Amino acid sequence: MLKTRIDELVDQFRDGDLSRRSFVRRATALGLSATAAGALVQRVGAQGATPDASPAASPASGGAAAPINALSKEEYDALIEEEFAWEEPGNTGGQLIYGQTTDISTLNSVLTDDTYSGQIVGLMFETLLGGSVIDGSDVVSGLAESVSVTEDGLTYTVALRQNVFWHDGEQFDADDVIATYDGALSPDSLSPRVATINAVLASYTKIDQFTVQFVALNQVRTFTADALGQFSMLPEHIWGSVPAAEWPTDPGATGVDPARVVGTGPFKFVEWVPSDHVTLVRNDAYWDTTSIPVIDEFIYRIIPEASAAVQALTTGEVDFLESIPPAQAGDLGNNPDLVIESWDTFRFNWYSLNQDPALNTKFVDVQVRQALQYALDRQLLADSVYFGYAIQADGTQPVLSFAYAPDRINTIYNYDPDTARALLEEAGWVDSDGDGIVEKDGQKLSFEVFFSEGVAQYEQQLPYMQQAWREIGVEAFPSAVPFPTLSDSADAGTFDCVVWGFSWDSTGSQDAVFGTDFIPPAGFNVMRYSNPEYDALIPREKQELDREAAREILIEQANIANDDAAAGIVVFRKDINGSRATVHNFFPNGYGLLWSVARTWVEAR
Repeated sequence: MLKTRIDELVDQFRDGDLSRRSFVRRATALGLSATAAGALVQRVGAQGATPDASPAASPASGGAAAPINALSKEEYDALIEEEFAWEEPGNTGGQLIYGQTTDISTLNSVLTDDTYSGQIVGLMFETLLGGSVIDGSDVVSGLAESVSVTEDGLTYTVALRQNVFWHDGEQFDADDVIATYDGALSPDSLSPRVATINAVLASYTKIDQFTVQFVALNQVRTFTADALGQFSMLPEHIWGSVPAAEWPTDPGATGVDPARVVGTGPFKFVEWVPSDHVTLVRNDAYWDTTSIPVIDEFIYRIIPEASAAVQALTTGEVDFLESIPPAQAGDLGNNPDLVIESWDTFRFNWYSLNQDPALNTKFVDVQVRQALQYALDRQLLADSVYFGYAIQADGTQPVLSFAYAPDRINTIYNYDPDTARALLEEAGWVDSDGDGIVEKDGQKLSFEVFFSEGVAQYEQQLPYMQQAWREIGVEAFPSAVPFPTLSDSADAGTFDCVVWGFSWDSTGSQDAVFGTDFIPPAGFNVMRYSNPEYDALIPREKQELDREAAREILIEQANIANDDAAAGIVVFRKDINGSRATVHNFFPNGYGLLWSVARTWVEAR
């Protein structure tokens, strides 16, 4: 049996369907030693393999379907066992309390557009396919037990797991997948992922009770992520009869009716008390019996003030915080009762300027946007506000992205207030009345800046930004608001400027933020930015099957958006997590925060 599986891997590697790294990982997961796997990959490579080829890089020729390069549950479990230092639980049951300064906004997996909602939804609902939390490079089987694709790279046949049941006891099947996509892609849908999916997906069809077929518009390098991994599945027997326009206010999205918050994941919903907490409990009937949670309850506790949240961690009122204020990370690291960890991420801190001329004319001119960037000493912010847990953002691709290439960026917005003033003057913004604020056509360059209340970094960052912009004749008025208010204003376009964070995924694609067709609710382009040159590259990037060639396009797109100052990206930041030393088997990283919670255990209180 082992020889057969190894032979299959060798064939996939020789055909270019596996990278060298994936080959070694899978071989070791099957029981081969790392030394033997390395020797084998060298021998096969010498015989003519193309180890760096992407999974779909072979020419399309049509024909029968073959399995895609996705890790099976067994393979992935073996890699996870090898990668992390798991302990046998020393205690079962109890609570794991996650402290966070920001509330969630929805319990509907299709509608999530913020990190916080996504974290909670991800414990209850599951995707067809996911990504590896080891390094993000592998596709991992989820509710899809297997996926095969025809040789022309267009038709994906998804075989669903047949042992999966919703939290209310109904069996998960193809009807649920179809209902989820029908609602998500409805003309009335408010899902921010509509444009991403429509850009690559031609059709989807139920083949039988446990098989669904998806047809791509073209061969797409990121099809599994863009079409099959965008959101978790919803139960047809609950959501199938609800018009998509009513999904945001449905009791299953707001949590008012817990019986409508029904997933397939390792945790079940109990309650959401806005601005206070969300409570989940263990799903004892979880289909993946190896991952039934060790704890009884998971509690997401909202503590709006960052200082109070840190205090709750030090006193043991919460078990972990995702975002430790950088200024406090050093001192907290000296506390023997705490474990402080940091890592690179796909995240950045940024400000979004409303560029829709019908809504706001102040930021339509690229020179104004560029001036605002040059006016900020972003390295100073990285050092003084983020205390070295961030770097000045050059370009749009974050540190963990395979397209991160700061040395390839055309325009570097280093601190230069003189250039900022010159750009404003060239654009016609001058201080004609001597009040220190520039104006044009009777309109002063004065605007409100929304930021999420309770986030220490923003509370420290905004006064500096206000002062730096004031020095070039620009007047900003910071306003702290609840995150749902901020998000709703950004989506609706009823804002001047928003300071917040964003996180990409491992595909490197950024069209969901910078593409013209991705304005809310279809995507995340809250700036209403539009550049035909950028848009023209979107299909090229999607359809480029070679990873390195795709990287070149991504860098070109990054330069277009960055030259336009489409978004005011301030810093690429690390995450700083703080947890109690009583928390075990908890392994957050840049690829996922809560992925290990099912196996996490907490010492008896």
